[in-house]
Amino acid sequence: MDNRAEVRDFLVTRRAKVSAAQAGLPEGGPRRVPGLRRAEVASLAGVSVEYYAKLERGALGGVSASVLEGLARALQLDEAERAHLFALAQAAEGTSALARPRRRPTASWVPRPSLQWTLDAITAPAIVVNGRMDLLAANGLGRAMHSSVYESPHAAPAGGPPNFARYTFLDRDGRRFYPHWDTAAAICVAILRTTAGRDPADKEMHDLVGELSTRSEEFRRLWASHDVRHHGTGTKTFHHTAVGDLELAYESTDVVAEPGLVLTVYTAEPASPTAERLGLLASWAATELAATPPDGPLALDGTLTRSSRATPTAHPDR
Repeated sequence: MDNRAEVRDFLVTRRAKVSAAQAGLPEGGPRRVPGLRRAEVASLAGVSVEYYAKLERGALGGVSASVLEGLARALQLDEAERAHLFALAQAAEGTSALARPRRRPTASWVPRPSLQWTLDAITAPAIVVNGRMDLLAANGLGRAMHSSVYESPHAAPAGGPPNFARYTFLDRDGRRFYPHWDTAAAICVAILRTTAGRDPADKEMHDLVGELSTRSEEFRRLWASHDVRHHGTGTKTFHHTAVGDLELAYESTDVVAEPGLVLTVYTAEPASPTAERLGLLASWAATELAATPPDGPLALDGTLTRSSRATPTAHPDR
């Protein structure tokens, strides 16, 4: 990905989101474009208009941390946006390439036994994903919860792991699985945009974004917004074909031994309807496993690569 274009578009879109009133400035007459003027951002950041114009053209290489902090304050960036700005600056000067962990082919990566044992010891749904949102590992309840993602013909390229972004934007079933699809889609794109900013040379990410941009108008629109986010904690609603709606809190943490991977655990409020449904989901998964041959679709230990739906009814686009 072109880092200069990425920097330019990020700064322009952030500038457009801050009004003069929000910045404590007078309106100063009609504005041709939404948000702050370049001169206003420059003044708030403590740099010259010429220097800010250079930055907004994408020239972030070698920019000092104090200038970046000034830009973050002027543009009222949140923590995820501030981190993204610094990541873009690192990429512009090439330091991010030196800091990147050695990459492995995603399709051949398998979890270490100890990682899988850890997942299996968690009684709540647990999954491991990378920054491209490939679903790389799960415990039994995590696989049961995401059975439709594993089964989706759109989510996984030949020989590769299922991918949440492909499932969300390329499989109509994603709108059933995510009842609040618009929110889920925006979060998905923001995570991809954050990852892309850290490593603009990631060819697999470039290919994924190109594929989704070509095939999904909604993805193109959200990608153009340049929104980013940290995905550490929150709540999500899912609709499972066997047990219905699941309103789950989640906590995510980096897998320190595997740079770039994130472990997410989903939990339900104790004694809530969702907690009861998670118990039903575990029973459903156990029943599916008991009825499945040893090399069949669903394994509670997370070692197999296919899953089955609760009902045989095919989705219209399958």
